[in-house]
Amino acid sequence: MKEPSNPTSAPTGRAVQFESFGGPEALSVREVPVPQAGSGQIRVRVIAAGLNPMDWFMTSDAETAARFGLSLPRGFGTDYAGVVDQVGDGVSKFVVGDRVFGGALSRAVADYIVVDEAGTIVAGGEVHRTPDGVDDRTAATLTIAGRTAAAALAVVKPGPGDTVLVGGAGGGVGVFAVQLARLAGARVIGTGSAASAEALRALGAEPVAYGDGLVDRVRALAPAGVTAAMDLHGTDTAQAARELGVPDERITSIAAQIEGITPANGANATPGALADIADLVAAGRLRVSIAATFPVEQIREAVDLQAARHVHGKVVIDL
Repeated sequence: MKEPSNPTSAPTGRAVQFESFGGPEALSVREVPVPQAGSGQIRVRVIAAGLNPMDWFMTSDAETAARFGLSLPRGFGTDYAGVVDQVGDGVSKFVVGDRVFGGALSRAVADYIVVDEAGTIVAGGEVHRTPDGVDDRTAATLTIAGRTAAAALAVVKPGPGDTVLVGGAGGGVGVFAVQLARLAGARVIGTGSAASAEALRALGAEPVAYGDGLVDRVRALAPAGVTAAMDLHGTDTAQAARELGVPDERITSIAAQIEGITPANGANATPGALADIADLVAAGRLRVSIAATFPVEQIREAVDLQAARHVHGKVVIDL
């Protein structure tokens, strides 16, 4: 096993853990043993961890947690970014000092995590090299939201000549989906609150208020019609798209199962999609809106903000 020449690892480090199922009140910052990288693994000194709605949803109750294979006690958070500080035998793609980002299901908000060099988010953890020009906070927002947005675009396949309706356009997945659709050449109409209108315009979307009357408001904006839709919040946008004549095969959702509509799952994103997104960020062609950052000691306040589902952009924990 190859260690840093001047190790700074402490025998214990901080980790956010669930000791009971529930809301943010069930989260605690604990001192835990620093994990050691085994064969085919790397250890990452985490610098930032991005939050996603799935993080708190998975641990809201025992039944939901069981569907994701989670049991107590459990860590928290999936998206991370940091620096490799230990590599195990057989690792060939990473060395100590490499900047990396990725996903480790329900254990990313910790000073140190161990991930497999060739794992997945669910099994062993996923790791990618962070491109030059992408800071750690930004890198910590990419994995879940970027993969999910890429999967949604793969379903509806937007391109020049398309007008795409995006529900929840200002949320964590929405900020990626809007920009990726625009980069594909599509016109984008994004739903949001009045307060999010300027943020949506900055992403390249034409804002429209969600809620009652959505179909009429979209018709007024796009009298020639809407050709595709991504519902990134619930079911209202998908139903509105149907009323607007969008065929089911060009509608997708990420937060609900709707009969006849193909859901988008980040786990099914095309190989290389996340690396492509990171490269777009590095090149300045895709920007990530970070709505708020919190020190790890304020994890409950951060999750409260994330869980309210009204934040415009991503919430990041600093470690």
